[in-house]
Amino acid sequence: MDLILEILSIPLVQSILKIAFIILLFAMPLGTVLTLMERKWSAMIQDRVGPNRANVGNYTGNGLLHLAADGLKSIFKEDTIPQGANGFLYLIAPFFGLIAGVATFAIIPIAGPIGDFTFQVTDIEPGLLFIFAITSLSVYGAVLAGTSSNSKFALLGGTRASAQMISYEVFMGLALMGIFMVYGSTRVSDIVNGQNEYWFGNLIPMWGVFTQPLGFFLFFTALIAETKRAPFDAPEGESEIVAGYFLEYSGMRWSAFMLAEYVAVAGVAVLMTTLFFGGYHVPWLHLWESAPQWLVTLLQIGKFSIVTIFFCWLQIQLRWTLPKFRFDQTMSLGWKKLLPLSLANTALTAVVVLAFM
Repeated sequence: MDLILEILSIPLVQSILKIAFIILLFAMPLGTVLTLMERKWSAMIQDRVGPNRANVGNYTGNGLLHLAADGLKSIFKEDTIPQGANGFLYLIAPFFGLIAGVATFAIIPIAGPIGDFTFQVTDIEPGLLFIFAITSLSVYGAVLAGTSSNSKFALLGGTRASAQMISYEVFMGLALMGIFMVYGSTRVSDIVNGQNEYWFGNLIPMWGVFTQPLGFFLFFTALIAETKRAPFDAPEGESEIVAGYFLEYSGMRWSAFMLAEYVAVAGVAVLMTTLFFGGYHVPWLHLWESAPQWLVTLLQIGKFSIVTIFFCWLQIQLRWTLPKFRFDQTMSLGWKKLLPLSLANTALTAVVVLAFM
């Protein structure tokens, strides 16, 4: 037992365990399950049955076996490269979005520390700036896929994706300026701990959604546009450009694009949970001073997971509820409405912080 504890105290071993738990056992499985969740929920909204045919004997698992069926189909499906395509760029493009989506989880704490062990892969000072840097890489995947496929529809989709994602990164950063000013740090752990304070004694937690209500809506809207989800899915535009930038893809590389999209959905959910809903902190749990540490950790992981799943569901609900924007409407919304609101929110927050904090 002493040897095991000594091994677990090694920083490298702790980092490997965190990567295995947070990314391989949380982020990737959640992204995979969301592919089925989307299909089942859209079926409920449209009064359909949804996927239910994959089976082992008489067992269908209410569609759950479609996860395995889809994976096996992707593995054995022919992976084609269009004639005239740039082979190298075409092959590497799908993995930019997937890597960017997974890397977001590296700085997200899902529970409080236990001694020297933290439920966070890394806690760097410019935490949110790291998120902006990493998420910006996903645009390369769409651009490279569009330009390397030798397809006019893919090129149009890649062009739309680059213009939309680069534009909404501006509003996404401005929407968080208020968070930086209120909590005084870009380190994610500091922002999460800052939300564990209370107003009026122990009445209202200082969550980001209460300190920055306008920033909450602006950031959420910008994130939806960044992930190219409906109603901001003009880069895919099935009714106009067939499937957009990944039109020519098949097999596992097509699946990589799909998995990257749903990992990004999970990434949006954990960012909203972390920055605006207190992260893993359970409100008023500190009043229960005699609570055992194992129970506190379970409650923290449970609260974090519940809010994350809610935001995953909300994104799916929005896709199957709202009509798609035209591309000109998407750009007009960003530059003519979100940008002025973001600047106004930043200025108002600065005045309040200087006057009262």
